[in-house]
Amino acid sequence: MLTAEVFNWTGHILMTPRTQISEALKRKEARYTGTYILLGENPDGPLAYIGEGEDISYRIKNHDTAKDWWTSALLITTAGNNLNKAHVKYLESRLIEEARRIGKIPLENGTIPTRPSLSEASQANMEAFLAYIVMILPALRIDFLLANTRPQQKTVRPTQDLQEYGEPVFELLTKKHGIKATAKLENGEFVVHRDSIARLSWEGTESHNYRTLFDQLVSTGMHNISEDGKHRIFSENYAFKSPSAAGAVLNGRAPNGQEAWKTRDTGISYRQWEAEQLEKNLV
Repeated sequence: MLTAEVFNWTGHILMTPRTQISEALKRKEARYTGTYILLGENPDGPLAYIGEGEDISYRIKNHDTAKDWWTSALLITTAGNNLNKAHVKYLESRLIEEARRIGKIPLENGTIPTRPSLSEASQANMEAFLAYIVMILPALRIDFLLANTRPQQKTVRPTQDLQEYGEPVFELLTKKHGIKATAKLENGEFVVHRDSIARLSWEGTESHNYRTLFDQLVSTGMHNISEDGKHRIFSENYAFKSPSAAGAVLNGRAPNGQEAWKTRDTGISYRQWEAEQLEKNLV
């Protein structure tokens, strides 16, 4: 079991595998008013369920009997048990809204509950509480509430001084399949730009890990179809963990992303550019 607390935040998160749920529900926080998230998978893949209760332990016990697919649970409360029913119903509704908007994991929840009526101050407090939840969950290796889309940045022309904007612009061109994309390193992420053109469907090995990523992008940030009906177009900037992941989604298969991406100003590969940066830093 893991617990998470942040300085100046009154919230408390308890994460437990289902195999230890009996021990987890013995903790006093499990009987508090709060929200909870069940995580697991069914035959179609990952699945989550978001709920709330005035006594979370009671709700979890019911789910232990009625739902066989979940493997871990997160219990979200406060250290002083100072959330009320309206607070947690608001949080439940907002968590479901965000999970649906981001679309990384399907929810078993049938509908989005109506938000209860809260005062302006209470609503602001719950939005701040939600922001902390979204911030903390990735530290627990749970990222389904973390969007990969990024705001549109100023376009950099090839003739502009790249030093003015930091990292260079990278291009990926696969002329045979009409694929064309630009990207940039931003805060350690490889961000593919809006309007980049990708392959219409996955053509690589069905069992490849990037196939799952491709399918995820189809339903979230890459759902626009080109006029010729042969390509998909990024509707927003999208952050990838590596050039290889980005290259795989764009090409619909797993190429060598370190070599496929080239700097727009000099035409050298990402691998070569990275090596040059390392050499500069060692001087």
